[in-house]
Amino acid sequence: MDTGSAETAGNTVGSTATEPVWTGLPPGLLRMRRLLLVVWLGLLTIVLGVLLAVFAGAVWAAFALLPFALLVWGWGMLGRNWRSWRYAERADDLLISRGVLFREETVVPYGRMQLVEVTSGPVERHFGLASVQLHTAAAATDACIPGLDPTEAERLRDRLTELGEARSAGL
Repeated sequence: MDTGSAETAGNTVGSTATEPVWTGLPPGLLRMRRLLLVVWLGLLTIVLGVLLAVFAGAVWAAFALLPFALLVWGWGMLGRNWRSWRYAERADDLLISRGVLFREETVVPYGRMQLVEVTSGPVERHFGLASVQLHTAAAATDACIPGLDPTEAERLRDRLTELGEARSAGL
């Protein structure tokens, strides 16, 4: 009875190495996006409610609950989207996976990377976040990893730059 060989064979089919180790995004990105959702849609709900009550009557003010319903729906959708983002560093390339309804997986070979940027806008800096932007020779394969801890973003930038230089030297 050889039950272990089927499992072993199933794990190695289609892969030359071990499975990639996926890293998810930090929860600070989810907090930032949810706060922005609450601020903008909460503000819209209040302003719309006041304007409709003043100019159209109290009955029409109930339509101000539509942005609030969108806020409730968006809260859950942001969580699903945040959980779908992940990345993995492999020996020869970087994998980035994202998407809930339509899954998208981007493979960026280290040797094709031309520029690796770390960016952080004012809101991202307030939440202690940064994004890593990868530029390649083909614009279609450019990729971004949003919402990383700044030290992780810098580590990733340095590692990708080092691997990119090592891989492109052989071209």
